[in-house]
Amino acid sequence: TRDGACGASGLAVRTALIDELTRLAATDPRVVLIVNDVGFSVVEPFQQRFPERFINAGVAEANMIGVAAGLALTGHRVFVYAIAPFTTYRCLEQIRLDLCRTRMPVTLVGLGGGFTYGQLGTTHHPTEDIAMLRALPGMRVFAPCDSLETRALVPYLGTGEGPIYLRLEKAGQPDVHTAVPRVGPAQSVRVREGADVTLVACGTMVQVSLAAARRLEARGVQAGVISAVSLKPLDPALIEELRMRPVVTVEEHSIVGGLGAALAEAAADACVPTPRLRIGVPDTYAEVAGDQGYLRSLAGLTEEGIEARVIAALDRGA
Repeated sequence: TRDGACGASGLAVRTALIDELTRLAATDPRVVLIVNDVGFSVVEPFQQRFPERFINAGVAEANMIGVAAGLALTGHRVFVYAIAPFTTYRCLEQIRLDLCRTRMPVTLVGLGGGFTYGQLGTTHHPTEDIAMLRALPGMRVFAPCDSLETRALVPYLGTGEGPIYLRLEKAGQPDVHTAVPRVGPAQSVRVREGADVTLVACGTMVQVSLAAARRLEARGVQAGVISAVSLKPLDPALIEELRMRPVVTVEEHSIVGGLGAALAEAAADACVPTPRLRIGVPDTYAEVAGDQGYLRSLAGLTEEGIEARVIAALDRGA
């Protein structure tokens, strides 16, 4: 919504994705869903309707990517659904060689981005996944903020040349949008207008940024918010945003190699001002376990933390 108010609660992004994939599979017999022994209580609608196109590869992620590549090579439209660290870190070599090198149109769905599974510790904190996969030639990377952006992306998934990484979070969050937006490769969505500064965020940091923008408004700062759904390729409109006003990036990902780094690189190439501030996970591992909200607070990824850092950055640049 353009006024910055979140919409209805909506479905969890996982449920929205499986709902759309089930609809897609009804009209496209090439669609195949592969899981690594996860997703039960979510994937059943697809599994029950299309059992011959549902594969549980077990806890064998490297093999899972090889199977996905083989199916794609024979013309299938393959979706791999797994918890993010296990569909990225554990099988990076296979992603690089079996998918990217051969430009296989496989969609990797990474669940639980950032600190979603915070209480399970570092093994379940994918805070470098965007950086790793963004660096692979041919890989496209998306991070929708809600169930409606997720639905909007499904028609693009598994199309074109090369693989796609779709980064999702587990917990249900209020939908930012009131209707399915128009998004796709190299597209972002402006969800709040503001003339003084623009917060460019991805994933559910969009919701947190909207809350921070409302706090900034109370202090006389008009902050806009953009959902950077497409992280690779980036929306060229973000470069124009950098020309017009200070930009702050916000992400539940390492400050190294993620959204902020991608936009800074693009700005340098275009000879425009780089982001005024990059807010993300510090270049360190979480030393404690805790729920997502607690770990976000330690990293400063709260509406109060974002508000304070934006005010300080604007004061420095005044």
